Amino acid sequence: MGVEGIGARVTRKEDKRFLTGKGRYTDDMIVPGMKYAYFIRSPHAHAAIRSIDASAAKAMPGVIDVLDGKQLQADGIGNLICGWMIHSKDGSPMKMGAWRPLAAETVRYVGDAVAIVVADSAGEARDAAEAVVIDYEQLPAVTEAVAALAAGAPQIHPEATDNLIFDWQLGDPEATDRAIASAAHVTEIEIHNNRLSPNPMEPRATLGIYDSAEDHYTCYTTSQNPHVARLVMSAFYNVAPENKLRVIAPDVGGGFGSKIYIYPEEIVCLWASKKTGVPVKWTSDRTEAFLTDAHGRDHVSKVKMAFDADNRITALKVDTIANLGAYMSLFSSAVPTYLYATLLSGQYAIPAIHANVRTVYTNTVPVDAYRGAGRPEATYLLERTIETAARELGVSPAELRRKNFIRTFPYQTPVIMNYDAGDYEASLNAAMQAADWSGFAGRKAQSEARGKKRGIGMSCYIEACGIAPSAAVGSLGAGVGLWESAEVRVNAVGTIEVLTGSHSHGQGHETTFAQIIAGRLGVPIESVNIVHGDTDKVQMGMGTYGSRSGAVGMSAVVKALDKVEAKAKKIAAHLMEADEQDIVIENGEVKVAGTDKALPWFQVALAAYTAHNLPAGMEPGLKETAFYDPANFTFPAGCYIAEVEIDPETGETDIVQFVAADDFGNIINPMIVEGQVHGGLAQGIGQALLENVQYDESGQLLTASFMDYAMPRADDLPSFKLSHQNTPCPNNPLGIKGCGEAGAIGSPPALINAITDAIGNNSLTMPATPMKVWQALHAAH
Repeated sequence: MGVEGIGARVTRKEDKRFLTGKGRYTDDMIVPGMKYAYFIRSPHAHAAIRSIDASAAKAMPGVIDVLDGKQLQADGIGNLICGWMIHSKDGSPMKMGAWRPLAAETVRYVGDAVAIVVADSAGEARDAAEAVVIDYEQLPAVTEAVAALAAGAPQIHPEATDNLIFDWQLGDPEATDRAIASAAHVTEIEIHNNRLSPNPMEPRATLGIYDSAEDHYTCYTTSQNPHVARLVMSAFYNVAPENKLRVIAPDVGGGFGSKIYIYPEEIVCLWASKKTGVPVKWTSDRTEAFLTDAHGRDHVSKVKMAFDADNRITALKVDTIANLGAYMSLFSSAVPTYLYATLLSGQYAIPAIHANVRTVYTNTVPVDAYRGAGRPEATYLLERTIETAARELGVSPAELRRKNFIRTFPYQTPVIMNYDAGDYEASLNAAMQAADWSGFAGRKAQSEARGKKRGIGMSCYIEACGIAPSAAVGSLGAGVGLWESAEVRVNAVGTIEVLTGSHSHGQGHETTFAQIIAGRLGVPIESVNIVHGDTDKVQMGMGTYGSRSGAVGMSAVVKALDKVEAKAKKIAAHLMEADEQDIVIENGEVKVAGTDKALPWFQVALAAYTAHNLPAGMEPGLKETAFYDPANFTFPAGCYIAEVEIDPETGETDIVQFVAADDFGNIINPMIVEGQVHGGLAQGIGQALLENVQYDESGQLLTASFMDYAMPRADDLPSFKLSHQNTPCPNNPLGIKGCGEAGAIGSPPALINAITDAIGNNSLTMPATPMKVWQALHAAH
């Protein structure tokens, strides 16, 4: 292991440009003749569009055109789709309502796009938008999922009777019911998982360019997966043939899942560019982001967990209602089904599990994957339930978990997943030791002496990353494969370019991917360049989400690198008249083992391209491509412990310590992994204590700014105690599992368990604001 290879704490290469303001984001892109777009959005949660009069706006200074949904429809632009088919338990397909990029007849949430103004400047476009007169007929609206299923609720899509999209199940209902009926103890609880706004640092943006000379489109966009964007816009939305559409995602300032999807704005700006004959750029402001970026979570669940007389879990029964908002977003159907119910076994050996999931339309922003995507919802439900069970049974929550841990691998759960490797007790022990679990009683007494309430809570999470294999997810309804691609190009002077279908939006790929090359070949990390985010440069790829870039994207790089190394060894063996089996590559040299014969790496690369003396029949050049389709998911896991102190006079929660013990398998760069965990913990703590999207009864968004939507700040967070355990993943060449979502998955239940322990009242929903904590505390006493 070199100082720059796998396992080294290498500082991020890309940070130089980011920290010096040299990043190149979509909004930084300027092209000749570029104009600016402003989207006119519905002020109503549900309304019919009677008429649109843009005549006054079109006459205003600087206005190029005002375009609406009927024009878009006339030009054959298709509806937005959901790319994962789910069937209800009666066999019927999900009820996908029509989502027009620009609404032509009906708007279904506040922020639904109705028209686009294109003008010389952003200010002129905004001014002209105010002159467009739209006559709406307001319709009744519903924003809560449970209310949307009630008799007489407003009907949002004609395709979905009673607003029900699908009624789906997983597991064995009969076996689960039998186990519950014969149980020695059954814990019942209702779980609410609050709705969140993703809020990446960079708002969404897009620049659509139509070249009439070539009949070619270019789309700059803030995307986590530009190749999928190109595929969907060409195959389903009829924007342009794939060979006539280039999608570029330059530097992207965070995504957290919200930039996976294709939004109306990309489609409309490309169409508007052709319609107006000018490049069209749109950049969201922060209020637009709250109104239009896909939200996350928003589940209501009823849970039953059954135990035998020895406190072993015998069954888990879950009934969930998931709010998908006004339309089905690209992967929305997968989140409350195959990314959620399949993880309901957690770290525990549960013989019988049954989950029933109903998804519904409401007059709210569409809901899709947000950091963790289904896994946080499953973990929160499971860990709140088992903590509640421990209190009801009068046993240690740590020991109840320990008793029910899975201990032999591979382990087949009752809900599809086959866990390949893990040591859950090791993480539990590490977390308890770091948190001084046994010393809590003394610290609690000290807090009480100061008039404070102190509590401790834990969470044992598992997640599934690197969703695969493609044949398996295809059989479950996925519309695309979930493999990844890579190309390793060795240039004639020995420098190396890695082209990857993964895309970085803050994860540090330009460093970690380069570390793999540097470690294998012993070359300086500065000589390795990572290329991503451009469909004209990089072969087809599936992008970055679900902590897949390491387990899937890096594995594709390793497969391509294997081919490069094999060819380089053949060339070197030929040049040095040695046996190919004796060739080793290390420290930037290609050597004959056990001798002093060696060639510098660049000389072997040069030989591949001069081609003056290659083995007979060998093609010149030194570059290879690989596609990697995993054999299984990877399964990161861990144990988190939160300790809090609460002021009973104000309800304010102070996190006095937070311990995270994670098993991510092998780690490429510990420093970057720790940063990922810190970020995930901040988002999880934000959900637990602060963040909540709220609508009023008419469907108006009440939390459309940072004045109203509370984000975690530095002083809300403690210093984290992190540790890593390691059971390498046996199903990929690097033995890595993924780390990007763990913090957001494991932290909310640990924190709520700690708060409810402190106040002596288990009835507390997220976010645990001071008012809610104060009310729960005083209700308990």
